[in-house]
Amino acid sequence: MHAMVLRSARTALEFTCLDDPLPGAGQVAVKVHACGVCRTDLHVVDGELPQARSPVIPGHEIVGTVAGVGDGITALAVGDRVGIPWLGWTCGVCRYCRAGQENLCDAPEFTGYTIDGGYAEYAVADSRYCFRLPAGFSDIELAPWLCAGLIGYRALRKAGDARRLGIYGFGAAAHIIAQLARFEGRGMFAFTRPGDITAQSFARDLGAVWAGGSDEDAPEALDAAILLAPVGALVPKALRDVVKGGIVVCGGIHMSDIPRFPYDILWGERRVCSVANLTREDGRDFIKLAQEVPVRTTVTPFPLARANEALTALREGTLSGAAVLTMT
Repeated sequence: MHAMVLRSARTALEFTCLDDPLPGAGQVAVKVHACGVCRTDLHVVDGELPQARSPVIPGHEIVGTVAGVGDGITALAVGDRVGIPWLGWTCGVCRYCRAGQENLCDAPEFTGYTIDGGYAEYAVADSRYCFRLPAGFSDIELAPWLCAGLIGYRALRKAGDARRLGIYGFGAAAHIIAQLARFEGRGMFAFTRPGDITAQSFARDLGAVWAGGSDEDAPEALDAAILLAPVGALVPKALRDVVKGGIVVCGGIHMSDIPRFPYDILWGERRVCSVANLTREDGRDFIKLAQEVPVRTTVTPFPLARANEALTALREGTLSGAAVLTMT
């Protein structure tokens, strides 16, 4: 198979040929049709996360069809269309797994990070962590559901029933959260890079009641804020924008350092929390809701061999919506 391989952090991915992977017991081999390009992939490639495996095939927003099954598989069959997300395996026995918090597992495995991912023509995954995907949506528009959608959904739920919701950083996850927020009758305020008129217009098209730069004050007090840009300086900014009792949800796996800030912007029972990974329940709930909305993603396709270009576009903030690698 063809694959894009990361040999070491801060280097370009290498387009190469590898043996097709074979499924072991409890696993499925999946013929990849599309794989989204996520900011977490960028953190791995740019060395902002420790390189857990070398070499590794990135990619964890995988859509494909089952091409082979290992021993013990009964829930999936060859030909089924499935999605493979970031969370690839959990231990099932630590305190978090036993408490229904598998997203906080002490010994997890992650697709495209500790397990080879979907920047390839085939991938192998634990069948228990694959999601069945609905008809009526193309492979490339479903790919961003597998992380941008799932993490966006979890972040939105952490925001509670906030009626006035600020979203800071308007990329792949934000454009899905915006659709969920509008469906649920929330007012959505979009904060983009200063001067990014294109992203602000995109946010308004998706139902934002206001869109402006992250250097601007919120036009009215917010009930909650979701930070998707990996910029620590946005935390005190968002705390100043939310009302007493409001929450600031940090949706990324990596963020630059949060600067010192005065206690009075936290006072009033304001809260700051992070979103870590996802649970399979999140996946099932989001996929059900996304069909009801229905969520439609804006994607820019790239051939597999141009994955480095897709990562550059994400790094430079030139995308509207999400980049998706295709295997055709």
